[in-house]
Amino acid sequence: MPSTSPVLPRTPAVRRTRWLVPALLLLVWLVVGGFGGPYTGKLSSVAKNDSSAFLPASAESTRVQDEQRAFSPTQVLPAVVVAERPAGITGPDTAFLTETSVRIGQIPGVAGPLPRVQLSEDKQALQLVVPIKTGQKPAEVVKTIRAELAASPSGLTVLVTGPAAQIADMVTAFGGIDGLLLVVAGLVVAVILVLVYRSVLLPVLVLLSAVFALGLASLAVYVLADHDLLTLNGQSQGILFILVFGAATDYALLLVSRFREQLRDTEDRFEALRIAWRAVLPPLVASAVTVVLGVLCLLFSDLQSNRGLGPVAAIGIVAALLASLTFLPAALALCGRAAFWPLRPKLGSPHPETGGLWARIAHAVEARPRTVWVVTSVVLLAGVAFLPQLRASGTAQSDLFLTKVDSVTGQQAQARHFAGGSGSPTVIIADAGRADEVARAAHVPGVAQVAPTTTVGGRTQVYAVLSDPADSEAALATVQRIRDAVHAVPGADAQVGGRTAIQLDTQQTSRRDRAMIIPIVLAVIFVVLALLLRALVAPLLLIVTVLLSFGATLGVSAVVFNHLFRFPGADPAVPLFAFVFLVALGVDYNIFLMTRVREETLSLGTHKGVLRGLTLTGGVITSAGVVLAATFAALAVIPILFLAQIAFLVAFGVLLDTLIVRSLLVPALSLELDKRVWWPSRLN
Repeated sequence: MPSTSPVLPRTPAVRRTRWLVPALLLLVWLVVGGFGGPYTGKLSSVAKNDSSAFLPASAESTRVQDEQRAFSPTQVLPAVVVAERPAGITGPDTAFLTETSVRIGQIPGVAGPLPRVQLSEDKQALQLVVPIKTGQKPAEVVKTIRAELAASPSGLTVLVTGPAAQIADMVTAFGGIDGLLLVVAGLVVAVILVLVYRSVLLPVLVLLSAVFALGLASLAVYVLADHDLLTLNGQSQGILFILVFGAATDYALLLVSRFREQLRDTEDRFEALRIAWRAVLPPLVASAVTVVLGVLCLLFSDLQSNRGLGPVAAIGIVAALLASLTFLPAALALCGRAAFWPLRPKLGSPHPETGGLWARIAHAVEARPRTVWVVTSVVLLAGVAFLPQLRASGTAQSDLFLTKVDSVTGQQAQARHFAGGSGSPTVIIADAGRADEVARAAHVPGVAQVAPTTTVGGRTQVYAVLSDPADSEAALATVQRIRDAVHAVPGADAQVGGRTAIQLDTQQTSRRDRAMIIPIVLAVIFVVLALLLRALVAPLLLIVTVLLSFGATLGVSAVVFNHLFRFPGADPAVPLFAFVFLVALGVDYNIFLMTRVREETLSLGTHKGVLRGLTLTGGVITSAGVVLAATFAALAVIPILFLAQIAFLVAFGVLLDTLIVRSLLVPALSLELDKRVWWPSRLN
């Protein structure tokens, strides 16, 4: 029925204002997009991908790094050149690498002179350790080294591996991340929007809203990262792009759906937009606040990489909200019903939201609410049963790459002919008077060689070469044995560092973060929901259902990762990131549903309010969930294990939450509890 809401008199001043305000908003966003857009492509220049910079000052490996400055003011990151010829190294092979090492030593950023070229015992490989100054950009230095080695003798395979080469390959993997992700995410969103609204103009407006939001977020993140106010790495950069696109599209879908609904009841498009905007403002703001507070809980992390993602993601969500509440309404105000062409909503036309699929689903839930929530709970618990199969204790650095890269191939060649940890030894620093005892204690299983190097200020630096590759699980176990052994030497004050120790400390810190941050996120989200819904039972219900969905997602993912994708494992931070995003975003859709249910309950009562809320929001929330899942799935185009796992976890989890938890489980439980779901508010 057409709306009888009071409409402002159409005086010339009012008509001018109605056009002028949206036009000015569009102009402001065009300026923001034009100025901030280029910074999307500049984020890589302020990103840091060296894990040693992420550890807290209290970590043992960090303390060793600090002490190492007394032994050498120039800190280095090793790159290892490995030359392999299975038939045996020839004289020209040795001459080539020896002559090339002279030129490599003169490359800016290389801490020359270089050590001598080493021949393996089986005489099938050569090795050259190239120390790269940490103050330089190791990726660029490694690129130059590889160029110098390109003209190797026929039949000689020459590869650059080691920590510096891994960073270089990581930078390459993230290269072009901005353009690639934007294209993939944009195409996915455009296709889904066309299928949902069958409109030509509307997808363009929604995509512009997301692009402008990303430009604003990129500008803010760039400035903060450039001034070292937050830490940005390639992983958080990719998540920022996807999160902004997904959130901006989700918020847009909610506004567009309510606007289209209102256009069927209100003749004046400006009045219809005003009513729709005011109706979606509380759930959109509540949703954004929930996600922002959820991701900001990562500030409690001890890892700079995790702590940096919190504000990066929060900035992205705020930018998406601002664009959805200002740019998009302005564009819709100017376009009016034409935005939905060719299927323009006509005044007085029937509401398709009140019939069709979601009306049938609502009736099915109403008919057997207990059966619905019991069956869906059993299905989710079946997924939870596979949770113990999830392997998230950590992986080797070389396992991070899903495509073939030189640093991994080179490490495999090095392990065939040399001690796996050569070129990247474990560093032990102890009191000089106990150095010999410490060196003897460090001879634990997995150590190939131990040698004291220099003494400065009463402290001695000892190198321990590991038998296994420095980033392997076996090497991590060896470093832990070294620590246990040298810490037991009385009066030595021994500390163990180096690249393997950094990896070990990172994994241990990630596990501590996971145990601490997850309860904080739950508490924060519960408080937000309680304030929004003015109840205690409903927030508890939503938290429990989202946790059940999260557990099922992890269980199913464990099966997929282990048996379908055959991943080697997962970083301890993967479940933490998945939890933060899935719980925050999963509660998001429940906020959209339950705020509408509460709105309808005020006039219809709880029973009818639940059914009408489900019917009216089912289509738009499902569309939003599909969009968000598809945009997060786009992260899988980056060949990095961590991002591929996050892509699957969030995409599958969002779909599970959207299609089962929000569509069936929550409405069925709400019908079962009836008015008690609003306890202790007056609706109870």
